[in-house]
Amino acid sequence: MLPDNLRENEAGTVGLPIRIVVLSIIGFIGFCAILSAISAAPKPPESMYAASNVSTLSITSGEKGNFSLQISVFDRENRGMGEANVIIWSPDRKKAYSGITDSNGNTIIKISNPELPPGKTEGYVSIKVMRSGYKDFDEEYFVKVKRS
Repeated sequence: MLPDNLRENEAGTVGLPIRIVVLSIIGFIGFCAILSAISAAPKPPESMYAASNVSTLSITSGEKGNFSLQISVFDRENRGMGEANVIIWSPDRKKAYSGITDSNGNTIIKISNPELPPGKTEGYVSIKVMRSGYKDFDEEYFVKVKRS
């Protein structure tokens, strides 16, 4: 049942259907603009990881030595990633070494005279891998280095 004043005065309903149509069209245009913005957004970077040919390096007390680490960089589908920049730090974090991966995702980095942190008998080589379009890979405890 309608209120009495609405039966007598229909001014509130005049033009209502056209307002609904106009607002629906404006809403549809806004919805399309949002969808196009979402579809044009850049893809998030993919992940990658690195592996080494050894998990532990042993250094003899009092001797200086040179070691070579073969590092392989892979994408999330286990394919080797070429042209990745690999940086590793010695256990005492005073020296950094770097290399670029080949087309199979491999690089060999030579570490000369790794030093352990003062007063420690073991430490870790840390790594950072970077490549355009991929999320950087960081690992503080990549390869263990111990004094024997």
